[in-house]
Amino acid sequence: MIMEEQLTNFTLGPVALLLAAALLAVGLTLLVSWLILRRTGQGDSQIQAHLDHLAEQQAQLQGALGQIAAGNQAGQGEIQNTLNQRLDAMSKRLGDSLEQNREKTGETLKTLAERLALIDRAQKNIEALSQEVTSLQSLLSNKQARGAFGEIQMEDLVKDFLPPSAYGFQETLSNQRRVDCLIRLPAPNDNIAVDSKFPLEDWRTMNEAPDPAAKDAASKLFTRAVMAHVKDIAEKYLPAEHIARPAIMFLPSEAIYMDLHTHFPDIIEKSFRAGVAIVAPTTFMATLHTMRAVMKDAQMREQAHVIQREVEVLLDDIMRLDKRVHDLDKHFDQSKRDIGQILTSTRKIRSRSEKIGALQLDDNEAGETAPAALETIVPVKKTDDTS
Repeated sequence: MIMEEQLTNFTLGPVALLLAAALLAVGLTLLVSWLILRRTGQGDSQIQAHLDHLAEQQAQLQGALGQIAAGNQAGQGEIQNTLNQRLDAMSKRLGDSLEQNREKTGETLKTLAERLALIDRAQKNIEALSQEVTSLQSLLSNKQARGAFGEIQMEDLVKDFLPPSAYGFQETLSNQRRVDCLIRLPAPNDNIAVDSKFPLEDWRTMNEAPDPAAKDAASKLFTRAVMAHVKDIAEKYLPAEHIARPAIMFLPSEAIYMDLHTHFPDIIEKSFRAGVAIVAPTTFMATLHTMRAVMKDAQMREQAHVIQREVEVLLDDIMRLDKRVHDLDKHFDQSKRDIGQILTSTRKIRSRSEKIGALQLDDNEAGETAPAALETIVPVKKTDDTS
């Protein structure tokens, strides 16, 4: 409404000013003329005539003003209609645009809520993983807990690859030493002793050394720690009875095992000469797989006599089955001969039946010719029972 009023004022303002100026000019003209005539001494008749002329001009101006006002009013109506139509169209476009924006905003907020939910779940997973990492760090920082971690990992691998009868945990050897795991191989092989070690602190010190000198010193400490573990395993388990060489030193860290093979090959060589094989989880799985194959081969050898006996029984059954098949074949031959004789008899019966059916007897001669005809078809005495 404010916009319409402003547009209306803008349209009518100049016309109203023109009309007011014209009327003001006519009034001033009448006033000036009256004053001039009065001063010059002219008569009232002349003044009156002049005033009438001015009044006539004023009336003409008023008529023109009325026409202009009427035209202005009609134009104002058209402008008003045009303005209303444009305002309606603008309102519709504005409403549609607001509705589209509202829908897009709703979809955006929905997508944002889904993304926030995913981010929230990911954040929870990250927090849980962070707690697990923290727990693992606290676990590995404790020597006893670290040793238990290595033993549990080693036990899980053994349980996954070997049957329960092929291993034992925390068993006592003949020299009264207790081993983490004892793997029982079939005779004539001896048993395998497995011990879990985890020299994590010395390895971390070596990898976190700030300069070459410190790294060299840490490397010596790491070498000394690993060789101490190797010596301990060799002295504790190898002297016992029925323990094979080499014993196994299990490292529950692929990184430490890789460093040993890459940068300390002399440790691997010395430990093997001492009768100890160092393995990581991956190489330990391969070793257990080989042991399981050896156990299966020994079981096959132990069961060889059972297999041989079963094969002999199977051969007897095959011979018996062959004899029964031959007997059945003889029965089939006899059955074929019997069926052939039956077919011969049925063929003869069918032939004679056809001859009987082919006879044509007259009504007068039926009694006379029937015996003679039957004598030609049916013999008086059978000479062969099988024919």
